[in-house]
Amino acid sequence: MEALKEEQTPFEMGVVVPKRIVDQIGEGCYDHCVKVVVDEFQKSGLIVDRVPGLNDEFLKLTAPVEILGKAAAELQLKKRTQIGVDLQFEWDEADAFIKQSDGSLFSWCERFRCYNHIIYGIVNEGNSAIVLKSDCRDVRWEPGERLLWKFEKEGIVKEVFPIHDEIKRKQLLKCWALNWWDLTNQPLDDIYAYYGVKIAIYFAFLGMYTKWLFFPAALGILVQLVDFGSLQLLVLPFFFVCIISWAVFFLQFWKRKNSTLLARWQICYSVGAESAYKYMDTEWSSFHSSVGSIKFEADKSEKEKFQREEWFGHMLRFRNDAIIILSIICLQLPFELAYAHFYESIGSDTMKFGLTAVYLFAIQYFTQIGGKVSVKLIKDEKNENSEYRANSLIYKVFGLYFMQSYIGLLYHAILHRNFMTLRQVIIQRLIISEVLENLMENSLPYMKYSYRKYRAVRNKRKREKGMAARKSYFNSRVEKEYFKPIYSASIGEELEDGLFDEFLELALQFGMIMMFACAFPPAFAFAALNNVTEIRADALKILAMYRRPVPRVAATIGAWLNIFQFLIVVSICTNCILLVCLYDREGNWNISPGLAAILFMEHVLLLIKFCFSRIVPEEPDWVKANRMKNATQAQNMCSKQLLRNISGRRGTLVTGTRTAD
Repeated sequence: MEALKEEQTPFEMGVVVPKRIVDQIGEGCYDHCVKVVVDEFQKSGLIVDRVPGLNDEFLKLTAPVEILGKAAAELQLKKRTQIGVDLQFEWDEADAFIKQSDGSLFSWCERFRCYNHIIYGIVNEGNSAIVLKSDCRDVRWEPGERLLWKFEKEGIVKEVFPIHDEIKRKQLLKCWALNWWDLTNQPLDDIYAYYGVKIAIYFAFLGMYTKWLFFPAALGILVQLVDFGSLQLLVLPFFFVCIISWAVFFLQFWKRKNSTLLARWQICYSVGAESAYKYMDTEWSSFHSSVGSIKFEADKSEKEKFQREEWFGHMLRFRNDAIIILSIICLQLPFELAYAHFYESIGSDTMKFGLTAVYLFAIQYFTQIGGKVSVKLIKDEKNENSEYRANSLIYKVFGLYFMQSYIGLLYHAILHRNFMTLRQVIIQRLIISEVLENLMENSLPYMKYSYRKYRAVRNKRKREKGMAARKSYFNSRVEKEYFKPIYSASIGEELEDGLFDEFLELALQFGMIMMFACAFPPAFAFAALNNVTEIRADALKILAMYRRPVPRVAATIGAWLNIFQFLIVVSICTNCILLVCLYDREGNWNISPGLAAILFMEHVLLLIKFCFSRIVPEEPDWVKANRMKNATQAQNMCSKQLLRNISGRRGTLVTGTRTAD
C-alpha cells in the first residue's frame, strides 16, 4: 500500500535530513529542527511526506497549482498568453496563459523554479532571533535569514534535489527507452514535459542526426563495395561532394526543426535574452526618470564606464582563449605527435597496445587539468549569463579534445601516408572506443549506485553494533533515487550538465567520419548503427540510472552548432589533402595537376557550403507568420491601452485645470 501511495502521489522535490544516533534528549533536540522545517514547509502551502531511511530521513514535497501560481507571480515569470505574447504571470489571470501539452499550467522548468523559490524563500519574519535545538546545541535563526540556507550550513539539511514521478517515468520507459521498433522516432513532447527543453532538444537532435546518417551510410557502403571501373577515380570526389552537401543541408534543416519545436512548445528564444531584458529595464527606467525634464542626454561618464567594461570583457575572453590555444600548441601538440610517431615506428602489436593504454591514461589526466584551468579562466570572464559561460567552456574544452582525437590521424594520413594504419585507427575509434564508452556510461552509474547503497547498509550495521540485529533494507524510492549519481558533466559541473558529454561524443564522432570520409567511407554506417543504440541507451540511462536532472533553460544546442559547422569546414580541407595523397600515392595523378584539381574542388565546396546554407531558410514560413501575427496583435492591444491611458490622463488634467481656475 505504501508503494502504491508513493506512485499515485506526484511528489517532485526531496529534502535529505541526516539522522543522529545520540541519547534521548539529543534525538528530541534534533527532531525539533526537522519539525520546524516541516511546519514551515506546510505553512508555505507545500504538501510534505516524511519518509525514514537507513541513515537519513527524507521529506518529499509537492504543491498545489495555486501555490505554484502565487510563487510564479512573485518570481515575475514570463509566460506565453493566448494571443502569443509573453507577459508577466498573474495568478488571478491564469486563464489567459497557455497550458502545456500535458494539460499542466507550468512546465517542469517553471515548476522547479517555483519550488526553489518557496523552499529557499522561508525567512524569519520576526524582529528577534529564534533559538532552535540541534544535537543539544543552539542554532540561532536570525531575523531575515533564510531557513534552509541556515540549516544547510549547519548540516541539519544535506541536500535538496528533484525526484522522479514514477507514473510518468514508467510511461517513458515503455514508449521510449524500451521501444526498439521506432529506430529514430521519439516522444519529444513527453520528454519536454518531463525533463525540460534542453534535454528534449538534445534527443531531437540525436534522432534527426541518426535518421540523416542513413543516406551517407548507404552511399559509403556502395562506394566501398562496388567497382566502378574507369570511373573509379571520380567516385571518391563525387562521394565527398555529396557528403559535404549532406552535412550543410542537415544543419540547415536542423535549425528549421529547432525553431519548429520551440514554436510548438510555445518557447520564445533569442540570443542574450537575459541581457536584453536587463538593458531594456535599464533604458526604460532612465527614460522614465527623464520624462519630467526637457534635458534628454546620455550621461557621458556612465557611457564611458559601459564601454570600458565591454572592452575589458572582450580582452579577458581574448586572453583566456589565447592561453588555451598556446597551451594546446606548446604542450599537447608535441605530445600527440610523439605518440603518433612511436605508434608508427613500433612493429609489435603488443607494444602498440601498451603504448595506447599509456597514451589514453595520460590524455585523460591532461584533459582534466585543461578542463579545470578552463573553468577557472571562465570565472574571471564577464559573460552576460550562464549560457554564455557554458558556451565559453565548451569551446575551450573541445579544443583539447579536438587535438587529442584528430592530430594522430592526420599524422598517419599526411606525413606517413599510411592509409592502412589510418583505417585501422578509425575503425578502433568508431567501434572499440564507442562500445567501451557506452559500457562505461551505463556501468559506472550503476556501480556508483551500488557502492553508495552498500556503504549505507554498512554504516547502519556499524551504528547498530551491540543492539538487537535488524534487517537493513530500502523501504522508499526516494532513498534509492538519492543514492543514484547526479546527471552532471565530467568537466565543469557548475556550468554544464550531463549533456556536455553527450554532445561531445556526437561532435567527436561527426568530426571523425567527416574529416576522414574519403579514407574510410563505411564509417558513416558504423556511426548510424551506434547512434540507433545510443538513443535507447541514453534514454534508459537518464530514466533509470541517474537522478532526475535539474532543468536548464537553454532552448538550442548553443555552441555545439558552431562546432559542427567548424568541423564541416575543416573536413573540406582534410579530405582534399587526403585525395591528393591518395591519388599521388597510387600514381594515377601527377602532383601538380592533381593538386590544382583538388584546390579547385576545395573552393567549389566552400562555395557550395556558403550557397546551400542560404538556400534553406532557418525558420519555416508558418513560424514567421505566427510570430508576426502575435506581434501585430500585441501592438494593437498595447496601442489601444496606451490611448485609453492618455485620454484618461488628459481628462484628469483638464478637469483639474478647470477646477483650479
